[in-house]
Order: sequence, then C-alpha cells, then structure tokens
Amino acid sequence: MLYNTLDLIDKLCGFERVSAHCDIPCKVYDPAIAQFAALSVVRFLDLIGELSDKDSLSLDEQAKLTRLVQEKELHAAKVKDEVVVIWGDYFKEPQITAHPNVHQLVHSIMLAGSACKQSIQRDNGVKLLELVNQFAAMYWQTKSVETFITTSPYLPNEQVVYPRLD
Repeated sequence: MLYNTLDLIDKLCGFERVSAHCDIPCKVYDPAIAQFAALSVVRFLDLIGELSDKDSLSLDEQAKLTRLVQEKELHAAKVKDEVVVIWGDYFKEPQITAHPNVHQLVHSIMLAGSACKQSIQRDNGVKLLELVNQFAAMYWQTKSVETFITTSPYLPNEQVVYPRLD
C-alpha cells in the first residue's frame, strides 16, 4: 500500500488530519474576501435575471444559466465561510464586549447567504452585501481603522465598505 508523505506521517505518528484557516492563530484576517464574494453573488443574480427575461433559452444559454447558478451558490457559501472564520477565530472577549451584536449580525449573514443559495432574487444578494459591509465596518472598528463607503469600481457597482489605509 502506498501513502503520500502526509498520510505516512499521520499513520506513523498517530495524528489525525485537520484543516483550518489558521489555528496558530496567524492573526491575518480581512473581510474583503467575503465582500468580494457578496458582490459576485449580486452580479451573478443580475446575469441570471438577464437570462430570465428571455422567452426561451438556447442550449448555450441553458449551460450559461447552470454555470451562473453554480457560481452564485459557491460564492454565497464563500461569504458564509469567510465570515464564520473571522467571527470564530478573531472575535474574542474584547471585540465582543465592544460589539455585543456581532453574534446576531453573523447569524443574519448566514441566513442571507442561505437565501441567496435558495433563490434568484437580487434583493437577497443586496441584503447579503449590506450585512457583510456592516460586518466589515465592525471588524475594522475593532482594529481602530477608519472606513469609508464607496461604489465598487466593477459591476454590479454596489456600495462597499473599505478600510482607509492612508
């Protein structure tokens, strides 16, 4: 029986394989990935909406619709994953004391992410982005980093919270 190197080390040392963002902890967190994924969800919903305006879809358009739905769902899941990592690994007692509503906000993001996976309503995507922006603003506030809101420079041209890194 052949083992790859990690499997062999695990077998010889009796370790179970685990996976995580960083349980050292590395202290490298940024909500930008979640924000970008949420923007992508809105964009995919826009593209799906364009296809739904047609009376019928060609085979190519049906394939495109399938890909758009798949990517929408992957990006909604990515939002949830990124937010949970920051919430679970970064937010500790000092941050939670300063932002006691973080748990409710994260729960709302989880529900909004699920709603985006379950439907093709653009409003769900916009709500997800708004909630992730609130989370990003909260995160940056815990770092004493000022934020600003501006329109994203790419489609779907929605409002995004960015850190002011002067």
